Amino acid sequence: MNRTLIYEIETEYDGFTIEKYLKDHGFSKANIVALKKMDENVVINGQWEHLNRKLQAKEILHVNIQEDNFSERIPAVEMPLDIIFEDEDIIVVNKPAGLPIHPSLNHYEDSLANGLAYYYESQGKPFIFRCTNRLDRNTSGLTVIAKHLVSGNILSTMVKNRQFHREYYAIVRGKLEKPCGTIDAPIGRIAGDTIARQVDFENGERAVTHYKVIEEKNGHSLISIHLETGRTHQIRVHFKYIGHPLIGDEIYNPDFEWMKRQALHSHAIAFSHPITGEEMKFVAEMPEDMNRVFC
Repeated sequence: MNRTLIYEIETEYDGFTIEKYLKDHGFSKANIVALKKMDENVVINGQWEHLNRKLQAKEILHVNIQEDNFSERIPAVEMPLDIIFEDEDIIVVNKPAGLPIHPSLNHYEDSLANGLAYYYESQGKPFIFRCTNRLDRNTSGLTVIAKHLVSGNILSTMVKNRQFHREYYAIVRGKLEKPCGTIDAPIGRIAGDTIARQVDFENGERAVTHYKVIEEKNGHSLISIHLETGRTHQIRVHFKYIGHPLIGDEIYNPDFEWMKRQALHSHAIAFSHPITGEEMKFVAEMPEDMNRVFC
């Protein structure tokens, strides 16, 4: 995916080299190495420049990102995509339950990555799949995909620094004792199991989940969840741990009376745009299968 980023040099960066300026604007070392291999990578006043060239205030810097490669191991497959937002740097998709994010042994041609590969191939554009917030196959809702190496790095850094805010909706069994609270319990692997996780106070990594009850009905609770950390299966493991597992969860609560998949939905995300800095917020309402539980 090709993209030209345009920067007007602020007074505070007068005298900075181009490379240092770019690092201060979210370019990683790997981004810089890749950029150095691209033709006409940085241009000022129509003139190509070396990355060690010093900048002057009010100059206009053009950074030309040229990515002609594509994710070769992701076959392009036509499928419907619920695209919530798209610009030159990111794409936001409302993923349905049952659709994996990445291809795997049993889902080689029916993942979100396959659908996006076809979407861009049909436009004659190369595309490398860079997903910011990965969702389990049976979790529905919003996910953000970066469209080039710089937006991908900046979004990944935001996630690590807890600047990428996620709100999930989940339906759990029973009535919670407290209408809101925090679950702070470390999560680790289960010996001999490559998939399932458990609360493990000896060997687990710290995991923190904040929740608030929205509604109670039919012996279930609809809750809003904000993650402070992002461990594998964190929400599912934490609510099982406190005695209120998600309904329809084939691993942690295989009770399919109300739901045929775990009742978990990525409802809202908020973050600063990786290139423009604009505050972004997106919402995807609960899907029909979760709504039916509260009818």
